Amino acid sequence: MQTISTLNLRYQLKLLLFFSLMPFVLGSCQQSGSQENEANEQPAQAVEASASETEFKPIFDGESLDGWKIHGTEKWYVEDGLLVCESGPDAEYGYLATDQSYKDFVLELEFQQEADGNSGVFFRSSLDGTKISGWQVEVAPPGNDTGGIYESYGRGWLVQIPEEKEGILNMGEWNKMRIEVEGDNVKTYLNGEQMVDLTDEKIGEANGSIALQIHSGGGIKVRWRDLQVKEL
Repeated sequence: MQTISTLNLRYQLKLLLFFSLMPFVLGSCQQSGSQENEANEQPAQAVEASASETEFKPIFDGESLDGWKIHGTEKWYVEDGLLVCESGPDAEYGYLATDQSYKDFVLELEFQQEADGNSGVFFRSSLDGTKISGWQVEVAPPGNDTGGIYESYGRGWLVQIPEEKEGILNMGEWNKMRIEVEGDNVKTYLNGEQMVDLTDEKIGEANGSIALQIHSGGGIKVRWRDLQVKEL
């Protein structure tokens, strides 16, 4: 039969063993938790990296026409960090097109018109000299459908701007344009206001470059800045 003193001694030994092992148990738990946190952080970092890949990227560097090709004899040049298009001696149509093709994307830019200021932004376009196929988001003087969509050498106007939206353009000042092209849908915005929401099967089948236009007739000068694109 065990005495009370023997039982107390065994109890004390168990307590001593328990407290001597406690630091090792806690250390193991902390290490396991740290490894779990690291594992959880890795997918988050991957998502963050993936998101950064789809951010807006500039397509005009403010210094040169690198990444672009001039079509025609009209003037395209860089001045004070701005991209400028200006009528040349031939006063014909002219284009500045990206070397890269863009299928689904969001394009943001700002433009400032002088004089007639008739220009445009083409998407999913292709060029043979100065003959262009594709779709133009109009940039024109007041009352001439800036933000509307025109198909060159095809169906002509697909969407013109209602009269109540003509006042959104600020002639002679900087205007902000946003163009969203995804699948067969195109949306255009001018100074934060939606101008067009068009779904068109023919547009959905196409691919090509982004191109800026200068209209024929002479006397045109348009400045561009902050051209940036986000591929979808």
